[in-house]
Formats: sequence, C-alpha cells, structure tokens
Amino acid sequence: MEGENKEFVPICGDLNIVYPTSGAAATSRYQAIKKKFDSLYGVAPLFYCRAPGRVNIIGEHIDYCGYGVLPMAIEQDIVIAVAPSHDGKIVLCNMDTKFKRYEVGTEDYNIDGKEWYHYFLCGYKGIVEHLDIKHPIGMNIVVDGNVPKNAGLSSSSAFVCCSGLATMHANGGKLTKIEIAEVCTKCERYIGTEGGGMDQACSFLAGFGTAKHIEFDPLRYKDITIPDGVVFVIANSLVEMNKSKTAGTHFNVRVVECRTAAQVLAKTKGIDWKSVRKLAQVQEKLDVTLEKMLEFVDEVLHNEPYTREEICKILEISDDELIKQCLSESTEHVSSFKLQDRARHVYSEAKRVLEFREVCERKPNNAIVCLGGLMNKSHDSCSFQYECSCDELDELVKCCRSAGALGSRLTGAGWGGCTVSMVPSSLLHDFLHKVQFEYYSKDPAKLAVINHSLFATSPGDGAAIITSEAIKDCSNL
Repeated sequence: MEGENKEFVPICGDLNIVYPTSGAAATSRYQAIKKKFDSLYGVAPLFYCRAPGRVNIIGEHIDYCGYGVLPMAIEQDIVIAVAPSHDGKIVLCNMDTKFKRYEVGTEDYNIDGKEWYHYFLCGYKGIVEHLDIKHPIGMNIVVDGNVPKNAGLSSSSAFVCCSGLATMHANGGKLTKIEIAEVCTKCERYIGTEGGGMDQACSFLAGFGTAKHIEFDPLRYKDITIPDGVVFVIANSLVEMNKSKTAGTHFNVRVVECRTAAQVLAKTKGIDWKSVRKLAQVQEKLDVTLEKMLEFVDEVLHNEPYTREEICKILEISDDELIKQCLSESTEHVSSFKLQDRARHVYSEAKRVLEFREVCERKPNNAIVCLGGLMNKSHDSCSFQYECSCDELDELVKCCRSAGALGSRLTGAGWGGCTVSMVPSSLLHDFLHKVQFEYYSKDPAKLAVINHSLFATSPGDGAAIITSEAIKDCSNL
C-alpha cells in the first residue's frame, strides 16, 4: 500500500497488539517500569510511549542525499513512561542506573549531545517549537530501552522519536505519523547530526510483516513484502560508534562530501549550484537516469581527493564562502574531500534500492538470490567507496556470507555496529551456530553478550501510545 498522510500514531490499550509475539515478556517489562516509576514519583504513569529501532535492509547513507531507502522496524524499542506535572519541571530517570537522574525547567535547558538526556530534550524542543506551545506542561519520566546502543540500529533516533511523541501527547497535540517523523528528523540536528530522515520515518511508519520503501521530499512510503523462505539476522560487531560524538570526523563529513559533490556536478553542468544541497537534486534538474548520473560522476569528478582550494576555484568562491555554502560547524576543519567515490556510492546505492524493490514486487524464481547479491554489492560499496565500514564489520560480513547468508552488509551509519544478513529459513539454525563459532566464541567478552548480539528478526510495528490500563497490576513484583 502507499502511505497516507492522515494516519495518526495509534493509542493502544493492549500490549499484545503492540508485541504480538512477546506479550508476556512485554507485560513483565512494563510492570517493572511501572513499579520503578511509582517508587520514584509516588504515582503511576498516565501513559507510555514506545518507538522502535530499525534495521536498514538496503540504501545506506543516501536518505540525506534525497534518495529512498528500504528499512524495517525491529521489535526492540525505547519506552517512556510519563506522568504530567504542574511544577514547570522535566524530571528524567532511566531504568539503567548508569544513566543519572536529570531535572530541568520546561523552558530553561541546553542541548549539546554529551549526555543521555539530551536526546530526550531534542524531541521535546522540536515538538514544543513546532506546535508553538507557549507553556509546556511538566513531566515526570522513566526511560527504558532494549535497542543495542551505538550499534547502527537507531537507538538514539528511537529515543528522540519517543520523546517527541510523549511531549506531543502530554501537551494535547496531534500530528500525523508523517508530520511527527519530519519534526523529529529536523530536531535531531540539535545534537549535531545531519541525518536524512530514514530512522524517524521508519520508527513512525513501520508495520508488521512488511519492510518500507521510504522516499523523501515529500515524505512517503510503500509497503514491501519480502519473498518467502528467508529471514533477516542481525549480528553486532560490538564495535561502538557514537554518531553524535563522532559526527565531525565521520557522519557529517560524508554529508558534506556529498553536498559538495552535488554542487560541483551542478556547477559543471550549468545548474545554479547554490540552489543545490543534495545529489538527488542534480539528477532531478538534469532529468536523467541514475545510470547517466554515474556516467557524469566519472566524467566530471576525478578519483583523487579534492582540496579546499580546488573546490573554491571550481565554485569560484572564497574559503569563507565554502564554509558557509558547503560545510557545517562540525566540519569546518575538513581539508580533503573524496567527491567521486562518495557520489558514485550514492547513485549506485539509490539504483540498488530501486532494483531491490522491483525484485520484491516481481518475485522472479531467483528473487532471493538477486536480493542477496544487491545486499552484497551494497556492503562492498559502503566499505570501499563510502569508507564507512571497519575491519570488524568486514570480518563479520565475511563470516556471515561463508555461513550461508545469501547477502550480508553493514547496516546503519557504519564505522562499527551491526550487519544484516538475509538467510534461507531452512539454514537459520546452522547459520547462527557458524557465526557464533567464527566471530564470537573466540572472545569471551563477545560470547558473554551473544544473546543480545546475534538474533533473527522480522518486520515490526511502528511507534505507539500505550494507555495505563494496558499495564496489569504489578503489586506482586
């Protein structure tokens, strides 16, 4: 189905609707959150919000370039329990005791991305400003999350989305799924990351049983049914990559390289380059195919890294203008830009996403082999052209492929985190055993967390508001 712009986040009174395959575990978890909440604040939560993490099947680092992606939600999520207050304060506590309690006024706070609660404040600030809430209500809050952190499964974006949803509901606001996803995409920039919207869109728009082809400008989506006979397996390399802390040396640098590549291509092709921010805009303005854009990349951009001086000369601007037009606060220091490699990855990855969707829709006899091949090409491009992999991820991908995966690739921003592999259902048990032996068993620290690091998953549901009535009495806990 094509996504409608008028769908709202559901309000559920039954945990089994939200967690149909793990209702008992979810009930136990929510009871523990409720008990903790009562011990901290002396009252029960009025409502709960949940926002899932996601795994991107294919389409890496192209959402912020204007191209569609193909993720699915996972069942692991961020949960926020909320009781509104009237003392003008936000009080944040976490079920994980290593995250300290935080208290701040509803109108007096700072965000710099250094502390866990800044992700909550991102979503809070975005909703308050978007809805123009003059006097936001205070909130007592407990946060819980089981999305692996810094693993490329969108734990931070899920937190921002959950915060935005909780803030909206507590203050009586109402936004469609698409509207709130767009707000949460923009407000994550308060902590310095320049994402394109995939994580937030998937967290709100996801649905059971289907992946989503999500496109941007305007935000829209289509359900994609994966062919029968395969399952997706997530494997964590256990190399952590904090996107906000490394934005100025990793993630945001790639954003800037893509933006600069788009502007150099536009200038060379006679387009008003100052109106261009994304590689997709160049294709749109030239009205050509992705194949043709790949030809233009090889024709216009040289393989060697560009210097700042060279880019200034091409665009006919000063270094100060380069900072203003192309760079960002966190990337002012960048002196070398691999424009051809980055643009080639983006255009070829955008093409692979469309091919993946087309195979899922046509379902030829060799569909799963074709899909696996596209995933493998995606990882190779991420590793060699976009350079967002790492030795451990490349090793893990190699292990997954040799263990029987039809396709395996990094997922998420990269530089650590997880792989996603498409595995024949009949081989799942053997696959898990082989990957455990080859990657995890040789290191006792890795083996100790195997249950949270290697698991099969299927497309989960999107964000939800859960009523207090859905949580059974926890007095016996």
